[in-house]
Amino acid sequence: MLHWLWVLIVGAIIGAIAGALTKNGGSMGWISNILAGLIGSSLGEALLGAWGPQLAGMAIIPSIIGAVILVLIVSAIFGRRAHA
Repeated sequence: MLHWLWVLIVGAIIGAIAGALTKNGGSMGWISNILAGLIGSSLGEALLGAWGPQLAGMAIIPSIIGAVILVLIVSAIFGRRAHA
C-alpha cells in the first residue's frame, strides 16, 4: 500500500516537472500531473529504457522526457497553451 502512495507522489512530481518544462503546468491539475507522470514514465522507459537514477521503480530521466513528450502531444491535441 505504501509503495503505491510513493509511486503516486513521484508520478505527480514528474508530471509537475514536465508541466513546468513545457510551460503548461499552470493549466494542469494535480490529477493531470499524476497521470502525466505515470503515463509519461511508461512512455519514456519504453522509448529510452530504464537507465539513470530510479525512484519508486521509475527511471527519473527517461520518465521526465516521456512526460514532456506526453504533455506536448496532449497540449497540441487539445490546444492548451500557457497564459504567460
